[in-house]
Amino acid sequence: MDIPNRIAIGILGPEALVNKVLSVIATSFPSFEPIARACSAETASEIAEQLLLEVEVLLVTGPTLYRRVKENVLTHLPVHMIPLTDTGLFSALYRLRSKPQLHEVDAIFSIDSFTSSTLSRHVKEIGETPASFLIYDGVPYPQVEMMTQFHEEAFLRGATKAALTTDIQVADALNKQGIPCEWITPTDQNITVALERALLSTETRRSKEAQILVGMINVDEFGKKLQQQSTEHDIQRFKLEVHRKLIDYVESLDGYLTHLGADEYLFFTTRGIFERETVGYKSVPLAREVWKSLGLSLSMGIGFGRSANEAGTHARLALRRCKEAGGNTCFIVREDKTLIGPLEMADPLSRDLSMTDPELLKSAEDAGMTSTYLSRLMTTVARTSKLDYEVHELASILGVTVRSTHRLLLQWMDHNLISSVGYVKVPKGRPKQTFRLHFLENLAADPSRV
Repeated sequence: MDIPNRIAIGILGPEALVNKVLSVIATSFPSFEPIARACSAETASEIAEQLLLEVEVLLVTGPTLYRRVKENVLTHLPVHMIPLTDTGLFSALYRLRSKPQLHEVDAIFSIDSFTSSTLSRHVKEIGETPASFLIYDGVPYPQVEMMTQFHEEAFLRGATKAALTTDIQVADALNKQGIPCEWITPTDQNITVALERALLSTETRRSKEAQILVGMINVDEFGKKLQQQSTEHDIQRFKLEVHRKLIDYVESLDGYLTHLGADEYLFFTTRGIFERETVGYKSVPLAREVWKSLGLSLSMGIGFGRSANEAGTHARLALRRCKEAGGNTCFIVREDKTLIGPLEMADPLSRDLSMTDPELLKSAEDAGMTSTYLSRLMTTVARTSKLDYEVHELASILGVTVRSTHRLLLQWMDHNLISSVGYVKVPKGRPKQTFRLHFLENLAADPSRV
């Protein structure tokens, strides 16, 4: 799903690390528009100055480069660093220990960029001893040449068997001399934490965190449930219990709830709180609570907007989409009317495939369609009886990027599971292609077949 008005973030560091950061952004941070520049320690300050003219926040891939930027570049924009942690160290150490000539317990390694106390604390957790490491104790944030010389001299005089470094230029220089060396790089989790901090520090993000969100809740088939109550008192108690559940939920969002009458409610909160409560717009805990205690499913429409009026209009559009999908779901309409959803509600977006036609399962497996993808598609088709979808809709259902969805669609078309059935005109830009899930036609006609 393409995200408009994304936050420009600068990525600065060695090419290999920059590419690793870009990969994490592509899979986990759709709000970011990365502008990446590979650099060395010598060029870091100059390139950072150029990048900061184009971005809202800068992420530097390591402490050496970060120090250069902070010392030489004046900026009011936030500059973040991917920190050195035990996980990156453990990974590099494991790769060294895996080499036949370095299996010996008494092998000693030279290492830079870690203090003695920090290293001791880290290696103790994996059964290593500080005595296995010769730590660089020269000037803070040394030049590449100084770190290279430290490792080289230690190896040549026989004090160490290999080197661990946090600088790729040092690693390259040592490898050229035939000195066993591993480059300590941050893990995906380290990068994710740094990106989360960078995101929260941006002005755009802070602005969106405080943005007013309008939500509309409709209790599915509320009238039928009331008819099951024996007396008027039971009906009133049931209504009060529903109202209490919703009040408790909106209170947990620091929001405000009002009853619009009958089966519909309106609430207000902030975008940041709702995003955290739904774990990044993935699921709505309230729905499970109401289903477990009262046997009711909910439809929830969420609206973002530049004004309260716009957000309210978008919430109504989102609720309408929920009803078109058969209820028991949540959709979000953004400022530009693009859609997020469906969010997971009372029942997970999955189907038990054990009773599914074996031939269908075999065809899907041959086409490389995982059981998760098949389950999500079957659930959606059974709920809506809809077979034609645009790429961004399928991406939302499958929980993958638009680019990945295009790749999957080509694969499924090659196996005749789906077909292209035309294009939908849009006000701006190229027409959007529509695909038909014709392998699920029987399910759309009779959802009970699942």
